[in-house]
Amino acid sequence: MGEHYDALETRDPQIREREQFAKLSGVVARAMSAPGWAKHLAGIDAKNVTSRAALAKLPVLHKSDLVALQKENPPFGGFNVTPPGKMLRLLMSPGPIFEPEGHGADIYGTARACFAAGFRPGDIVHNCFSYHLTPGAFIFESGLHALGCAVVPGGVGNTEQQIDAIGHLRPSGYAGTPDFLKVLFDTAAKLDKDVSSIKRGLVSGAALPASLRDELKKIGVDVLQCYAIAEVGVIAYESPAREGLIVNEHLIVEIVRPGTNDPVAEGEVGEVVVTSFNADYPMIRLGTGDLSALMPGVSPCGRTNARIKGWMGRADQTAKIKGMFVHPSQVAEVAKRHGELGRVRLVVGREGEQDTMTFAAECAKPSPALEAAVAATLQSVTKLKGVVKLVAAGSLPNDGKAIADERKL
Repeated sequence: MGEHYDALETRDPQIREREQFAKLSGVVARAMSAPGWAKHLAGIDAKNVTSRAALAKLPVLHKSDLVALQKENPPFGGFNVTPPGKMLRLLMSPGPIFEPEGHGADIYGTARACFAAGFRPGDIVHNCFSYHLTPGAFIFESGLHALGCAVVPGGVGNTEQQIDAIGHLRPSGYAGTPDFLKVLFDTAAKLDKDVSSIKRGLVSGAALPASLRDELKKIGVDVLQCYAIAEVGVIAYESPAREGLIVNEHLIVEIVRPGTNDPVAEGEVGEVVVTSFNADYPMIRLGTGDLSALMPGVSPCGRTNARIKGWMGRADQTAKIKGMFVHPSQVAEVAKRHGELGRVRLVVGREGEQDTMTFAAECAKPSPALEAAVAATLQSVTKLKGVVKLVAAGSLPNDGKAIADERKL
């Protein structure tokens, strides 16, 4: 395997793009054989979905909508191609969102992230993601098995029992949240027990601040992180270069402006949207609800796929103002009707025991007439009056926020 998991990681980016989009129309066609996708993608000709520009014209399926869609059409909203009884596992995430796991080696693309974190065939890895109904443990276990590692199914809780297992089985690796890894080491120290066999970890599911990474390093554990969701597995993973998260090879990632289907420019913060090639449970432009941004260039580690900055917050910024819900899509609609505007955000405040809203928009040529026109559009779209503030280009924060709620409630 050398320094990389396989040759896919080091492909010329143009070759990767060509090879992935050559397969995409077939993936879309297969997805549309399922009733949920047929309805969601109604009017789409799969044969035409052969480029990034064509993909960007398809509607985004928001993960937050899956709960209602699955209630309407149980168990999986009609988005599964393979019948439930022919799946490997039927799982449940918080929400609840129900998830089918199909057959095949490393369908979640986890082995690649495990390899980048330093795991190798023959390693023993202690897996502390939950094995109770939720997909996390199986996402990581499937990748570890594909890589050739033995897995200790630790799960969560039972900390002292897990410490005893670590002391006896001597795993060299850990998979789980970074917080629980620290709990294991802290508890082992109090009990005067040895868990020092663990030298490396692949963590996910919680933030990994630099302070915690440094603390774990001091006690002898080198930790890297990955970003994963139940529907598609590992979206992006860290390499030893520690410069962003590298997009995985089994899917396509876009960053779109929250509330729209439109990709943003490189470096702009937006919602992470993923398209997977899973034959049993394909995902076509799934809006994760998470914010991130594409980074320029490629990783110094030699992996050539795009990189994202990691998790940067949530894209669903719906706010209730004066008793009315205002959504990011409405903010985007106001901007769309006025081509002179650049980056925009709706700032929600509180003054004199009343909600206030200010529509701030970057504009190269502001004028009172344009300000008035935007204010009229804002009221038309949201049914609420607000102040419009036209500001210089580049003056609004690049944080992906369409709505910034600054009320102290």
